[in-house]
Amino acid sequence: MAAGPKLNLHANRRGRKSSEPWWIKTILIAIAVLFLTVFLLLPLVEVFSQAFSSGTAAYFATFKDPYVQSAIRLTLLVAAIVVPMNVVFGIAAAWSIAKFDFPGKNILLTLIDIPFAVSPVIAGLVYVLLFGHEGILGPWLEAHNIKIIFAIPGIVIATTFVTFPFVARELIPLMQSQGSDEEQAALMLGASGWQMFWRITVPNIKWGLIYGIILCNARAMGEFGAVSVVSGSLQGITNTMPLEIQSRNDDFEISTAFAIATLLAMLALVTLLVKTIVEYRTGRLLAESAE
Repeated sequence: MAAGPKLNLHANRRGRKSSEPWWIKTILIAIAVLFLTVFLLLPLVEVFSQAFSSGTAAYFATFKDPYVQSAIRLTLLVAAIVVPMNVVFGIAAAWSIAKFDFPGKNILLTLIDIPFAVSPVIAGLVYVLLFGHEGILGPWLEAHNIKIIFAIPGIVIATTFVTFPFVARELIPLMQSQGSDEEQAALMLGASGWQMFWRITVPNIKWGLIYGIILCNARAMGEFGAVSVVSGSLQGITNTMPLEIQSRNDDFEISTAFAIATLLAMLALVTLLVKTIVEYRTGRLLAESAE
């Protein structure tokens, strides 16, 4: 009985696709290709062409610069701290929201979305006003010799703020659509909480989790606004790769700036590749479940 409506639905979709005039499809495809070329492909080509404008030797020499190496190490360190924190928070928040009803659930959802609505620069300024020398907690921090602003802890805090919605927002709708029947069945069959989590929950959410991790990592490594406020842009100390790019560009070291930018560009390409793979696998899983 259910096969008939599905077949009719697929037939209707095919009919709608083929009913559009060829010139409308051509125009829409041309607009999409033109947009992607102008705003994505050409800037990407320009980044690599400028990076190699002084030659291949100069390009690779850039990464021997101690300040560049320091910026790369700091960027990787911050990402290595922030991403696992967001994975833990994202899974916990998604689990709570998708599996339970509790007072303040909508407030929690709103709080998760705050970094999408607040400018990163404003977020950085808030942390300066909170942890800075003249901030609310500044005197207490100085008295205990704790340095947050213009130091690595401040960069980690600011980066965590701007990135924490990514994992949670990928997992919440996924967990809500899956329900909790499988977890409840596993518990009834005698599985422990950890067994249920690793054998039931993680396999069910793994593609959404990977997607969220990739987006979170890309944003953590490419964040500029909030980090620029709390770091002080101290070259060799608190400069991440985006800040080092700005510093080199301000000093008219254009090829060096673009050489560093190629690392972030390659990260973006890897992100797009993984995104495509995840969407393909997710689409296949949805199609198999529909059948």
